Amino acid sequence: MKNISIFGTSSDAGKSTLSWVIGRLLQERGYLVAPFKAQNVSNNAHIADDNSEISIAQHFQAKALGVQTSWHNNPVLLKSGRGSSASLIIKGKALATKDVREYYKDLDMLKPVVDEAFEYLDKHYDIVIAEGAGSPVELNLMDKDLSNIYIASKFNTKIILVADIEKGGVFASIYGVYHLLPPQLRDNVIGVIVNKFRGDMSLFDEGVRIIEQEFGIKVLGVVPYTPFNLGFEDSQSLKNYTQECNQAKEKIAVIAYPTMSNYNDFEPLLADDNKCVEFVTSNINLSNYDTIILPGSKLLAKDLKWLKQNGLFAQIQHLAKDTDISIVGICGGFEMLHNYIIDSDAIESTKPIKEEGLKLIDANIVFQKEKILKKSSHTYEIHHGVSTKYNNDYQQGNIYGTFRHGLFVDEKFLEYEQNKIQEFVSTLKPYLDIDRIVECIS
Repeated sequence: MKNISIFGTSSDAGKSTLSWVIGRLLQERGYLVAPFKAQNVSNNAHIADDNSEISIAQHFQAKALGVQTSWHNNPVLLKSGRGSSASLIIKGKALATKDVREYYKDLDMLKPVVDEAFEYLDKHYDIVIAEGAGSPVELNLMDKDLSNIYIASKFNTKIILVADIEKGGVFASIYGVYHLLPPQLRDNVIGVIVNKFRGDMSLFDEGVRIIEQEFGIKVLGVVPYTPFNLGFEDSQSLKNYTQECNQAKEKIAVIAYPTMSNYNDFEPLLADDNKCVEFVTSNINLSNYDTIILPGSKLLAKDLKWLKQNGLFAQIQHLAKDTDISIVGICGGFEMLHNYIIDSDAIESTKPIKEEGLKLIDANIVFQKEKILKKSSHTYEIHHGVSTKYNNDYQQGNIYGTFRHGLFVDEKFLEYEQNKIQEFVSTLKPYLDIDRIVECIS
């Protein structure tokens, strides 16, 4: 069997979701399928089964496929850092913080790591589905592209294009990406999936004819726009979420600061009809909410300063002390509840800092160089900060804090999640030409 690359004709075209949906449909044909992304850029991370740190997208894809996770699913992960730098996570372990320009200069050094990961999965599975990143034909970056051109060229994968019709310009994006691909990769394109179609699909019959007859590219499916509020990878995905709040009994405000991380923490809340979640990006009145959540943060001091500058900091302090509104801090949010955040080794800053916290927990947070990575059945920890008094959790009155992500996951949600995944696959299955895909990769 040939392996598959999923290329988007633009960012947020639906590559991550269609990768595991196609994987599930191939599993129904009896194939062992593994998800893979050579390099991901995301503040959303999870702890894999081998206790390594990988991106949420590949972790969720593996969960949807029911396969074990390891660093091989995502050998290179970049998390935004201070200024133009990024935290570099290789083989699931944080190695360094590098300027992005330096990172691209050293890219060739990472190719053996990517090769090792792909070859491991290729050996243990029938089909590896390699998700691309953004557009594969950013001409000024193609020689620095690990996830698209490098993988497809090195391992001779078959290529499926995914085009987002909702953005507009779908014909230009398909034609342009296809013709800008290197000739040898163009020959490996087995077709295109037109994603996020709204309305009467018969209106696109002529579009299918144009793509197939005039462009010479097989249409593997025209997929209807179908919201799927699981596996959030980035803030853009989060903005696309939908929730019915008509029956909600609890109003929840999630403070969405600039480097908020681990958006998937809130998937169980979005799935609960009794809860209505709003992501807060400005100093609105929070007194009408039942619960205020301070989520994870990639750059704690930066996000704390943002809270102070826009007035949310003072408002949260007031509501915590003078009302019975629940204040919940998760990981970075938990750290913000402390008196001071002390980063003597400049782990997250350009110089040593001591930043004042909300002072709702009488202890300090001290950053240590080695990142803490822990995983239990439903929860996991990823953090540099350590509380001077509390190991994992704190609760007093209306204040609750924890280092644990996955706080709201329970058996009911896990059952909901699996049902939702199967329902989503069943919904999309009639629109995808899996017979054609199997034929082309056999």
